[in-house]
Amino acid sequence: MSLMNKVAFYPTLFYNVVMAQVTGRNWYDRIDETVLLGALPFRGMTKWLVGEENVKGVITLNEDWELEQFCNTTEEWEKAGVKQLKIPTVDFTASPSQENIRKAVAFIEDYHNKDLGSVYVHCKAGRTRSATIVACYLVKIHGWSPDKAVEFIQEKRPHIWLRDKQLDSINVFSKMCNNNIITHHRVLNLCV
Repeated sequence: MSLMNKVAFYPTLFYNVVMAQVTGRNWYDRIDETVLLGALPFRGMTKWLVGEENVKGVITLNEDWELEQFCNTTEEWEKAGVKQLKIPTVDFTASPSQENIRKAVAFIEDYHNKDLGSVYVHCKAGRTRSATIVACYLVKIHGWSPDKAVEFIQEKRPHIWLRDKQLDSINVFSKMCNNNIITHHRVLNLCV
């Protein structure tokens, strides 16, 4: 963990709380029938998320120290009937690895395909790390371009903030999806 990230965590978390109060910015937004994209799910939100939003899965893109004070542990999520996938990702500068993006997208796809309930995808503010995962999910599930996926999220959650590193991750994931589709079609054509 970098000292800068740890020093900036509480002021930026407080900023997010204030922005939600002052501007009407939502703490989380429903992206589709399966995915909610949001900020840290505070313990006090658990009953609402499970009861009203049918959250049965959570993808956490925070480092462990970011969760210590305010958020459910994996065991607390389990007691609420929610499965958690933790993908530690550094705030401000990092993007999830391609391996972790694939894990997260597969996690969401499982809930989507089996109609298991909603998945709450979050980081600290629900703007960068988590938005990267949600864009990749939309690319995979709908076959959309990265631009279309990001635009779709921005319509629902206008304050997302994807920088070059995150956009590059989404583009690489999209190319991987397209290559798998092309390879799959070539195999099918050879079998005909």
